[in-house]
Amino acid sequence: MKEKIFEIIRGINEDVLSYTGTRMLEEGIIDSFELIDIISEIEDALNIEVDARYVTSENLPNAEGIVALVKRIAGM
Repeated sequence: MKEKIFEIIRGINEDVLSYTGTRMLEEGIIDSFELIDIISEIEDALNIEVDARYVTSENLPNAEGIVALVKRIAGM
């Protein structure tokens, strides 16, 4: 699952993968449109639904945070 998520991220904004901080939106590593694109592609690829209330900078601080959120939602 992690590799698939990273593949999706790489296709939209490769900089997210090398970012080691915890505030990628605030620091301009990614914009909100790219983040929504990533979430949408993850939903399609993994057949899950990410409720919009979870799409926050606190829940998605970096690539590992995206993976952690998806795992929580998928019940893994």
